[in-house]
Amino acid sequence: MTGTGPSPTRNTPQRAAVLRALGSCPDFVSAQMLHARLVTADCAVGLTTVYRALRQLQAAGRVDVVRDETGERLYRRRGAQGHQHYLLCRRCGRSRPVDAGVVERWAEQVAETSGYAEVEHTVELTGVCGRCRATAR
Repeated sequence: MTGTGPSPTRNTPQRAAVLRALGSCPDFVSAQMLHARLVTADCAVGLTTVYRALRQLQAAGRVDVVRDETGERLYRRRGAQGHQHYLLCRRCGRSRPVDAGVVERWAEQVAETSGYAEVEHTVELTGVCGRCRATAR
């Protein structure tokens, strides 16, 4: 059987570079911002490759994804604690993880009672952080 590309779990040099660059970002970043970081660091990875790597890393459970107010996908390397939900500042983009145990239990219960398997969910929490509120005053 012939594949059409690297498996989501195979670590190509490009995917490793994207993951390293993502690990150096304290908050969520867009694919374009990540690509700019890679170019600045003299890493020859094209924007299309960055998007592909991010999709594969997401499928492999190695990155978390949120959407900003315009709908653009933002990425962050997933920590050892696994899947998390975040509260994202609409003004500066800072993020912080939130305890979403109740959401996880609810999603599991919905899956169980509906007879569905492999249920996924997305929870988007946005607001304005204290630092941005203070600067606006």
